[in-house]
Amino acid sequence: MNPTVTHDMSVISLITGASVLVQLVMLVLLLASMFSWYYIFLKIFTFKRANRLADQFEKEFWSGADLNELFQRAVNARNSAGTLERIFEAGFREFAKLKKQPDMGAGMVMEGTRRAMRATYQREMERLEAYLSFLATVGSVSPYVGLFGTVWGIMNSFRGLANMAQATLGAVAPGIAEALIATAIGLFAAIPAVVAYNRFAGDINKLATRFDSFMEEFSNILQRQGQ
Repeated sequence: MNPTVTHDMSVISLITGASVLVQLVMLVLLLASMFSWYYIFLKIFTFKRANRLADQFEKEFWSGADLNELFQRAVNARNSAGTLERIFEAGFREFAKLKKQPDMGAGMVMEGTRRAMRATYQREMERLEAYLSFLATVGSVSPYVGLFGTVWGIMNSFRGLANMAQATLGAVAPGIAEALIATAIGLFAAIPAVVAYNRFAGDINKLATRFDSFMEEFSNILQRQGQ
Protein backbone atom coordinates (compact mmCIF):
# COMPACT_ATOMS: atom_id res chain seq x y z
CA MET A 1 0.00 0.00 0.00
CA ASN A 2 1.53 3.27 -1.14
CA PRO A 3 1.20 6.21 1.19
CA THR A 4 -0.69 9.16 -0.25
CA VAL A 5 1.00 12.53 0.06
CA THR A 6 -1.46 15.35 0.62
CA HIS A 7 -0.76 19.01 0.07
CA ASP A 8 -2.36 22.01 1.73
CA MET A 9 -3.87 23.85 -1.24
CA SER A 10 -5.21 26.85 0.65
CA VAL A 11 -4.30 30.25 -0.82
CA ILE A 12 -2.25 31.26 2.22
CA SER A 13 -0.27 28.02 2.14
CA LEU A 14 0.35 28.37 -1.58
CA ILE A 15 1.63 31.92 -1.14
CA THR A 16 3.90 31.06 1.78
CA GLY A 17 5.17 28.02 -0.08
CA ALA A 18 6.06 29.90 -3.24
CA SER A 19 9.64 30.75 -4.11
CA VAL A 20 11.15 33.99 -2.88
CA LEU A 21 11.05 35.64 -6.32
CA VAL A 22 7.39 34.75 -6.83
CA GLN A 23 6.59 36.08 -3.35
CA LEU A 24 8.36 39.35 -4.23
CA VAL A 25 6.29 39.58 -7.41
CA MET A 26 3.11 39.05 -5.40
CA LEU A 27 4.17 41.69 -2.87
CA VAL A 28 4.87 44.26 -5.59
CA LEU A 29 1.51 43.58 -7.21
CA LEU A 30 -0.34 43.82 -3.90
CA LEU A 31 1.35 47.16 -3.13
CA ALA A 32 0.46 48.42 -6.62
CA SER A 33 -3.14 47.35 -6.06
CA MET A 34 -3.30 49.11 -2.68
CA PHE A 35 -1.93 52.36 -4.11
CA SER A 36 -4.30 52.06 -7.07
CA TRP A 37 -7.34 51.81 -4.83
CA TYR A 38 -6.10 54.75 -2.77
CA TYR A 39 -5.76 56.92 -5.89
CA ILE A 40 -9.08 55.66 -7.25
CA PHE A 41 -10.98 56.84 -4.18
CA LEU A 42 -8.94 60.06 -4.11
CA LYS A 43 -9.86 60.85 -7.72
CA ILE A 44 -13.52 59.98 -7.15
CA PHE A 45 -13.74 62.63 -4.41
CA THR A 46 -11.66 65.07 -6.50
CA PHE A 47 -13.98 64.88 -9.51
CA LYS A 48 -17.11 65.05 -7.38
CA ARG A 49 -15.78 68.20 -5.72
CA ALA A 50 -14.74 69.72 -9.06
CA ASN A 51 -18.21 69.21 -10.53
CA ARG A 52 -19.96 70.45 -7.41
CA LEU A 53 -17.90 73.66 -7.24
CA ALA A 54 -18.32 74.22 -10.98
CA ASP A 55 -22.10 73.90 -10.62
CA GLN A 56 -22.15 76.38 -7.75
CA PHE A 57 -20.03 78.94 -9.55
CA GLU A 58 -21.89 78.69 -12.83
CA LYS A 59 -25.18 79.15 -10.98
CA GLU A 60 -23.86 82.36 -9.38
CA PHE A 61 -22.19 83.57 -12.57
CA TRP A 62 -25.21 83.18 -14.80
CA SER A 63 -27.63 84.52 -12.21
CA GLY A 64 -26.51 88.03 -13.15
CA ALA A 65 -24.20 88.63 -10.20
CA ASP A 66 -21.84 91.58 -10.39
CA LEU A 67 -18.48 90.53 -11.83
CA ASN A 68 -16.53 92.67 -9.37
CA GLU A 69 -18.27 90.99 -6.44
CA LEU A 70 -17.61 87.55 -7.90
CA PHE A 71 -13.98 88.47 -8.40
CA GLN A 72 -13.60 89.65 -4.80
CA ARG A 73 -15.20 86.48 -3.49
CA ALA A 74 -12.89 84.39 -5.67
CA VAL A 75 -9.86 86.24 -4.28
CA ASN A 76 -11.00 85.78 -0.69
CA ALA A 77 -11.72 82.06 -1.17
CA ARG A 78 -8.71 81.28 -3.34
CA ASN A 79 -7.63 78.23 -1.35
CA SER A 80 -11.04 76.60 -1.50
CA ALA A 81 -12.11 77.83 -4.93
CA GLY A 82 -12.96 75.50 -7.79
CA THR A 83 -11.38 75.43 -11.22
CA LEU A 84 -13.97 77.67 -12.90
CA GLU A 85 -13.62 80.22 -10.13
CA ARG A 86 -9.83 80.27 -10.53
CA ILE A 87 -10.12 80.64 -14.30
CA PHE A 88 -12.57 83.49 -13.81
CA GLU A 89 -10.29 85.18 -11.28
CA ALA A 90 -7.23 84.95 -13.54
CA GLY A 91 -9.12 86.26 -16.57
CA PHE A 92 -10.87 89.13 -14.80
CA ARG A 93 -7.66 90.18 -13.01
CA GLU A 94 -5.71 90.33 -16.28
CA PHE A 95 -8.57 92.07 -18.09
CA ALA A 96 -8.80 94.78 -15.41
CA LYS A 97 -5.03 95.28 -15.38
CA LEU A 98 -4.61 95.51 -19.16
CA LYS A 99 -7.64 97.69 -19.62
CA LYS A 100 -6.05 100.39 -17.46
CA GLN A 101 -3.07 100.65 -19.80
CA PRO A 102 -3.74 103.39 -22.36
CA ASP A 103 -1.60 101.87 -25.10
CA MET A 104 -3.54 98.58 -25.06
CA GLY A 105 -6.10 98.04 -27.78
CA ALA A 106 -9.18 95.90 -27.29
CA GLY A 107 -7.65 93.02 -29.23
CA MET A 108 -4.47 93.00 -27.15
CA VAL A 109 -6.47 93.16 -23.93
CA MET A 110 -8.55 90.15 -24.89
CA GLU A 111 -5.50 88.24 -26.07
CA GLY A 112 -3.79 88.76 -22.72
CA THR A 113 -6.96 87.83 -20.88
CA ARG A 114 -7.30 84.58 -22.80
CA ARG A 115 -3.66 83.72 -22.17
CA ALA A 116 -4.12 84.23 -18.42
CA MET A 117 -7.20 82.00 -18.37
CA ARG A 118 -5.50 79.38 -20.51
CA ALA A 119 -2.48 79.26 -18.17
CA THR A 120 -4.73 78.73 -15.15
CA TYR A 121 -6.71 76.15 -17.11
CA GLN A 122 -3.54 74.18 -17.86
CA ARG A 123 -2.47 74.18 -14.22
CA GLU A 124 -5.89 73.03 -13.09
CA MET A 125 -6.00 70.24 -15.68
CA GLU A 126 -2.59 69.01 -14.56
CA ARG A 127 -3.91 68.86 -11.02
CA LEU A 128 -7.00 66.91 -12.10
CA GLU A 129 -4.89 64.51 -14.17
CA ALA A 130 -2.53 63.75 -11.28
CA TYR A 131 -1.98 60.02 -10.59
CA LEU A 132 -3.78 58.92 -13.76
CA SER A 133 -0.45 57.91 -15.27
CA PHE A 134 0.10 55.63 -12.25
CA LEU A 135 -3.24 53.92 -12.86
CA ALA A 136 -2.43 53.52 -16.54
CA THR A 137 0.95 51.99 -15.70
CA VAL A 138 -0.52 49.55 -13.18
CA GLY A 139 -3.26 48.58 -15.62
CA SER A 140 -0.87 47.86 -18.47
CA VAL A 141 2.12 46.37 -16.61
CA SER A 142 0.58 44.32 -13.78
CA PRO A 143 -0.59 41.37 -15.95
CA TYR A 144 2.90 40.99 -17.38
CA VAL A 145 4.52 41.18 -13.95
CA GLY A 146 2.11 38.51 -12.72
CA LEU A 147 2.84 36.41 -15.80
CA PHE A 148 6.56 36.68 -15.10
CA GLY A 149 5.98 35.31 -11.59
CA THR A 150 3.86 32.50 -13.01
CA VAL A 151 6.43 31.50 -15.60
CA TRP A 152 9.19 31.52 -13.00
CA GLY A 153 7.13 29.43 -10.59
CA ILE A 154 6.17 26.87 -13.24
CA MET A 155 9.78 26.66 -14.37
CA ASN A 156 10.86 25.86 -10.80
CA SER A 157 8.12 23.23 -10.52
CA PHE A 158 9.29 21.38 -13.62
CA ARG A 159 12.92 21.66 -12.52
CA GLY A 160 11.91 19.95 -9.29
CA LEU A 161 10.46 17.05 -11.28
CA ALA A 162 13.92 16.22 -12.58
CA ASN A 163 14.88 15.02 -9.10
CA MET A 164 11.87 12.72 -8.79
CA ALA A 165 11.86 9.09 -9.85
CA GLN A 166 8.20 9.25 -10.83
CA ALA A 167 6.51 12.44 -12.03
CA THR A 168 2.87 12.74 -11.09
CA LEU A 169 0.28 15.46 -11.32
CA GLY A 170 0.08 15.57 -7.55
CA ALA A 171 3.75 16.42 -7.35
CA VAL A 172 3.64 19.31 -9.80
CA ALA A 173 0.17 20.69 -9.05
CA PRO A 174 1.08 22.67 -5.89
CA GLY A 175 3.95 24.45 -7.64
CA ILE A 176 1.80 25.34 -10.62
CA ALA A 177 -1.01 26.56 -8.34
CA GLU A 178 1.47 28.75 -6.44
CA ALA A 179 2.68 30.25 -9.69
CA LEU A 180 -0.81 30.92 -11.04
CA ILE A 181 -1.64 32.99 -7.98
CA ALA A 182 0.83 35.60 -9.26
CA THR A 183 -1.17 35.93 -12.47
CA ALA A 184 -4.41 36.20 -10.48
CA ILE A 185 -2.98 38.98 -8.31
CA GLY A 186 -1.70 40.76 -11.42
CA LEU A 187 -5.19 40.74 -12.91
CA PHE A 188 -6.64 41.80 -9.58
CA ALA A 189 -4.37 44.85 -9.65
CA ALA A 190 -4.79 45.62 -13.36
CA ILE A 191 -8.54 45.39 -13.93
CA PRO A 192 -9.69 48.06 -11.42
CA ALA A 193 -6.85 50.36 -12.53
CA VAL A 194 -7.86 50.10 -16.20
CA VAL A 195 -11.56 50.61 -15.48
CA ALA A 196 -10.83 53.59 -13.23
CA TYR A 197 -8.42 55.16 -15.72
CA ASN A 198 -10.96 54.97 -18.55
CA ARG A 199 -13.68 56.40 -16.30
CA PHE A 200 -11.51 59.27 -15.07
CA ALA A 201 -10.23 60.03 -18.57
CA GLY A 202 -13.85 60.48 -19.66
CA ASP A 203 -14.56 62.70 -16.66
CA ILE A 204 -11.54 64.87 -17.48
CA ASN A 205 -12.67 65.28 -21.08
CA LYS A 206 -16.12 66.39 -19.90
CA LEU A 207 -14.62 68.89 -17.46
CA ALA A 208 -12.18 70.17 -20.09
CA THR A 209 -15.07 70.81 -22.50
CA ARG A 210 -17.00 72.57 -19.75
CA PHE A 211 -14.04 74.80 -18.86
CA ASP A 212 -13.35 75.61 -22.50
CA SER A 213 -16.97 76.65 -23.04
CA PHE A 214 -16.88 78.88 -19.99
CA MET A 215 -13.67 80.59 -21.12
CA GLU A 216 -15.19 81.35 -24.53
CA GLU A 217 -18.42 82.68 -23.06
CA PHE A 218 -16.61 84.73 -20.43
CA SER A 219 -14.27 86.14 -23.10
CA ASN A 220 -17.29 87.26 -25.12
CA ILE A 221 -18.75 89.00 -22.06
CA LEU A 222 -15.47 90.82 -21.36
CA GLN A 223 -15.09 91.74 -25.00
CA ARG A 224 -18.47 93.43 -25.00
CA GLN A 225 -17.54 95.32 -21.83
CA GLY A 226 -14.24 96.45 -23.35
CA GLN A 227 -15.84 97.97 -26.39
